[in-house]
Order: sequence, then structure tokens, then C-alpha cells
Amino acid sequence: MTEYTIEFVGTGETITCSEKETILSRCLEEGIAQEYSCRVGMCLACSAEVLEGEVTQPAARGLTEEEAENYALTCMARPQSDLKLERGVYPPSIESDLEAEGGETAAADD
Repeated sequence: MTEYTIEFVGTGETITCSEKETILSRCLEEGIAQEYSCRVGMCLACSAEVLEGEVTQPAARGLTEEEAENYALTCMARPQSDLKLERGVYPPSIESDLEAEGGETAAADD
């Protein structure tokens, strides 16, 4: 079983994760505070931007095909290489919805 290194940019946190387990499940096992809610790829609470590397996430129904190229739903995503992820960054479609509703976005918190 191949193990990949996952670095969470800006937090100093790094984990190893096999291609057989989800990033979220590994975070929870390691005690890393990864946000999540539904755990079935729909709510997008566990979104992370993929800065480097590749994931597979065939059941991530909450993302468009284009968004799935640049974002990971950690509850569904399994690494296919070493990764650099930025947690709490939502796909553009979600950011637009939040702004339209007057809510704060992850980018606004920086």
C-alpha cells in the first residue's frame, strides 16, 4: 500500500495517507481539526484547494467536474500523489453563493 505525504499549507501540519483511505478519516485519526459535516461529498464543509498533487474523488457530488480538478472534498478524496492542500478554501461556485447571501467567505477571513 502506497503512503503519500499531505501538507496543509499555513498550518505546519503534515500527515501520511494511503490511496485507500480518505484524507478526512486520516485527519481525524491524527487529531487534526479538519472541518466536516455530511461526510458524503455534498455539503462542501471539508473543502480544500489542491495546490500541488492529485486526488481521486469519484463520489464528490458537490463539486462540478471543473472544480474537482482544483478542489478536494476531504471526506471523499483519496491521494494519488503527495499533496499540498489549503483547508477552508471553497470552490468559486460556493464563494459566489456566500457573497450573494451576505455571508463571510474564507478569503474574507484572511
